[in-house]
Amino acid sequence: MSSPPPEAPRPTGDWNRKAERVRAALPERGLFAEKEWRVSPEPFVLSAAEARRLEALGPLLLRYQRACDLLYRRSRGGSLAPWLAAYLDRGKPDRLLDAGLARGVLGETARVIRPDLILTPDGFCATELDSVPGGMGLTAWLGEVYASLDPAHRIVGGPHGMAEGFASIFPSGGADLLVSRESAGYRPEMEWLADRLPASGGPWGVADAESYAVAGRSVYRFFELFDLPNIGSADSLMDAAARGEIQVTAPFKPWLEEKLWSALFWSLPLRATWHRELRESNWRRLGEIFPRSWVVEPTEVPHHAALPGLEIGSFAELKSFSQSERGLVLKMSGFHERAWGSRSVTVGQDVPQAEWAAAVDEALASFETAPYVLQRFRPGRLVSHPWWNEETGRIETMEGRVRLCPYYFVSAADGSVRLGGVLATICPADKKILHGMREAILVPCRIGG
Repeated sequence: MSSPPPEAPRPTGDWNRKAERVRAALPERGLFAEKEWRVSPEPFVLSAAEARRLEALGPLLLRYQRACDLLYRRSRGGSLAPWLAAYLDRGKPDRLLDAGLARGVLGETARVIRPDLILTPDGFCATELDSVPGGMGLTAWLGEVYASLDPAHRIVGGPHGMAEGFASIFPSGGADLLVSRESAGYRPEMEWLADRLPASGGPWGVADAESYAVAGRSVYRFFELFDLPNIGSADSLMDAAARGEIQVTAPFKPWLEEKLWSALFWSLPLRATWHRELRESNWRRLGEIFPRSWVVEPTEVPHHAALPGLEIGSFAELKSFSQSERGLVLKMSGFHERAWGSRSVTVGQDVPQAEWAAAVDEALASFETAPYVLQRFRPGRLVSHPWWNEETGRIETMEGRVRLCPYYFVSAADGSVRLGGVLATICPADKKILHGMREAILVPCRIGG
């Protein structure tokens, strides 16, 4: 299906005044360290049907994450294909893997679920799931500010949905939000969020992960697991969680933070297991948004066989693909400093042949310690959205593509899933990788109609 032509937004009210109010409302300490984006006078509009699909996606993703955890544990225990756990264990210390299998965290999965969804002509494409996502404080702030600009706007999740949802993931008594130096750029937004959390569930605090002393309180882990050697409290946190004395979310389960799951989801030998754990109807629903993916490994298939969906005998053959054949994305799976953000991402159609071949070689060489995943590239649909050019003081319109980040919160009280808000990142149309950047517009989403 081809993309519909972009629709020009219709001005409502004084757009300059609204944009100036948004800029003026920025907290004095900011929300991101040394990060900027384009301010818009309007939220991004989702249709009622799109909003309903996002609401329904949260419980489905929770079920999927629980299935991933079960498949891994069964593989480690010997009742499911051992190669599954072997993929996911690569490059990880035994101490961390053992901590994630302890009785005290059995069945625990992340209580904040954030997929990265590309808005396509046909719906959504989930490029990955983030268990330790940034942007929560920013999305909470945007929801509050844009709801105040126009009371008629139905902000997805409501003006306080992010703060209320985040507070709900902990038992009563508040929590400590641990931010590492590696993630320090996000500390201002986490401090802003902590200040907005309901006092009835507190106290809440933001602390340095490196120097934290375990105090018997729930903990939100805002640091990556590859960074554990720099986290002095890591062993104490893992032990306390393993004994069930404290709740740490996201749990110390590195296998759940691997992008390889997008390939394992499509694995033919696992198909019957997925259908049983998810139900076939749910597997098909997820298959509509998960792009076809493969684990990149140096092994060649027999001469009479081919890699399904690629029709080649080895991943090394990817290097000779023409530009028209390179509608593919290479990215490191996880547990590495280059595996988050877009640091390891290569879009095949966006680079010269030599650069693509070098990326394939790097992915193959990295298999034993930090595997890569290969995904089909699904382009986003074109949209138009207004933004405020501070240099000219005028509202302009940008044609771009949209990444949607819905934030789902799993209640500690009853396990229900709440959609707290949706962050829209609108990037210029010529950008293949959609993420926060100076040229991007960042706004919350509202329901149209």
